[in-house]
Amino acid sequence: MSSSSTAMRIGVLWSGDHLYPKVAETLEMLRSKGKQLVFVTNNSTKSRADYKKKFDKLGIRAEVDEVFGSSYSAAVYIARILNLPAPKNKVFVLGESGVEQELESEGVPYIGGTDAAYRRDIRVPEDFDNISNGNMLDPDVGIVLSGLDFHSNYLKTAIAFQYLQRGAVYLATNIDSTLPMSHTLFPGAGASGAALERAIGRAPLSLGKPSQAMMDAVEGKFRFDRRRTCMVGDRLNTDIQFGIDGELGGTLAVLTGVSKEEDFLAEGATTVPMAYVNTLGDLMG
Repeated sequence: MSSSSTAMRIGVLWSGDHLYPKVAETLEMLRSKGKQLVFVTNNSTKSRADYKKKFDKLGIRAEVDEVFGSSYSAAVYIARILNLPAPKNKVFVLGESGVEQELESEGVPYIGGTDAAYRRDIRVPEDFDNISNGNMLDPDVGIVLSGLDFHSNYLKTAIAFQYLQRGAVYLATNIDSTLPMSHTLFPGAGASGAALERAIGRAPLSLGKPSQAMMDAVEGKFRFDRRRTCMVGDRLNTDIQFGIDGELGGTLAVLTGVSKEEDFLAEGATTVPMAYVNTLGDLMG
């Protein structure tokens, strides 16, 4: 990796299909100064390939390998760090296709996810009976991975709960409480997985920001110097905290997203960036 780097939350680039002013020019300016860019996102519903298509659509130069999402972070952790022996390395997925694509990219077997067999109401009492006696469970599942699931339901939660009760490793792509979308906030991955966490009585290991498990994974891939790396983001409790906890050389808040100026300028604020700008394009001067 180059001598200095910039880790950037994708949310500072666009909202929906609206590209913020001067974003493409700002990224090219940073590249021209020798900065290695890494686009870090907690949105587990999209894969790196999905984001590459979005970059192309909006006219931003970026490569698949420059994107590091929470789904990919989880897949790397499962395949290369956790590395459970087959066949007990199968994953039960609570999430969307982005998780599935990244698990496939790392050769990790999975069930659940977007499979229509799990996207239905639970049948009483037969499903309860077949879950409890193991008829609806796969004996090779050794991991439950919880991400943002637009089709969360009682059936999937009940099955995941039983896997955890039987000793499966409990992971999450991220535990964000909210999801920025369409210029407002909606429930995030942490909210969609809250029922399972409450039922099992413990939190999953999160592989997204601000977890340092994600920082270690990013560092392992890009081999950057933390002291010469700046985290750029629009959310204090994930992006900026990620940079602070990771002891990066800088943190820059961008005020186009979730967090506002008053959030970190208020007396007693717990997460404070080193600097802030109204939009990413302000870096152009």
